[in-house]
Amino acid sequence: MFTAFSTALSALTADTTAIDVVGNNLANLNTTGFKDSSVSFEDLMSQSIGASSGSSQVGLGVGAPIITTQFTQGAIDTTGNPLDVAIQGQGFFVVTTPAGASEYTRAGNFQVNAAGNLTTATGELVQGWTLSGGTLTTSGPIGPINVPAGTLAPPLPTKNTSVSLNLNASATAGSTFSTSVQIYDSLGTAHTVTYTFTQSGTANQWNFSAGIPPGDSTPAATPTTGTLTFDSNGNLISPAAGAPPVIAITGLNDGASAMNVNWNLYSQGISDITQFSQPSATSAQSQDGSAAASLVSIGIGNGGQILAQYSNGQQLVAGQLAMASISNPSTLVEVGDNSYQTSAATALPSIGLPGTGGRGTILGGSLESSTVDMATEFTNLIVYQRGYEANAHVITTVDQLTQDTINLKQ
Repeated sequence: MFTAFSTALSALTADTTAIDVVGNNLANLNTTGFKDSSVSFEDLMSQSIGASSGSSQVGLGVGAPIITTQFTQGAIDTTGNPLDVAIQGQGFFVVTTPAGASEYTRAGNFQVNAAGNLTTATGELVQGWTLSGGTLTTSGPIGPINVPAGTLAPPLPTKNTSVSLNLNASATAGSTFSTSVQIYDSLGTAHTVTYTFTQSGTANQWNFSAGIPPGDSTPAATPTTGTLTFDSNGNLISPAAGAPPVIAITGLNDGASAMNVNWNLYSQGISDITQFSQPSATSAQSQDGSAAASLVSIGIGNGGQILAQYSNGQQLVAGQLAMASISNPSTLVEVGDNSYQTSAATALPSIGLPGTGGRGTILGGSLESSTVDMATEFTNLIVYQRGYEANAHVITTVDQLTQDTINLKQ
């Protein structure tokens, strides 16, 4: 009879723990990246009565429940926040606490702190690789990701230009047509290159001149000159592909470096300049330089790349998120703030790039929802409640029987 008390009490303790787990799951119904926990019960060693053959055994109750975190995939919700990321598949983001401890999380609602470091919503430093010296190396050790907040992108001097246009095959000798392209020097100063075409008086032949305004350099830069020759079908045949005219610019008044700008006349072997019996006109132009630009925004793209967007339209890959693959994630220990730490039973985490080594992929502008299912949790809650009530009834019944037994002796 006294065994019945301890048996029922063990059940009350186990059911209480199970209800606590359900309560925690429901409390984190809307927690980003949260993984629900399940409860498993185990019976205690049984007591043999009389014969030792095992035919007469009475159980001694239920042991402490085993609580297991279920690392199933949560739904991916699009948020549009440039610093939100979600993991599709296996793996964890790697973070470091202020005390220097390594932790792992599935919650990708990141932000940038005052020092320019990428952090979790609760301040842990997100780990990965940062652009250094113009190079992003992902084969070295990971560390905090520092984004270039408030910095300027250096100017890119123009090295190549191109102009797509048609010269009128019906033009008379001495007819001219001009177009221009804006280029940038090593200090980011803009200069206008003017291309002037003059019908030479010979069929299918035009003279050209390309240069910057005389006041941009001292002495005035000498324009690049030459001749364009077309075949009878209006296709450029000279200069030939692979030998672009070079616009040489020295002595710039702003003190910038000398420039040698290629004027590319062909794209993938096809001439950008034609001579047909249509009015002379420019259809497109391009150059590969840019002025110094200020940082406009920071975002994380698909694959975990940290992207810096500048005011000149340039986009720079400033860093890369690291991911950890853990073969037995159920052994991780929850430490709060959506994070986990390894235990003695946890396999060594493997750190690498998303989408490699069995790691999942990273989706930008998204978050992984909690895996808690409300219907399942309420069903479990009812089951555990009924179990608790049943075992409480066992205790009251045994208590009544005890009282009856005592009364028999009086």
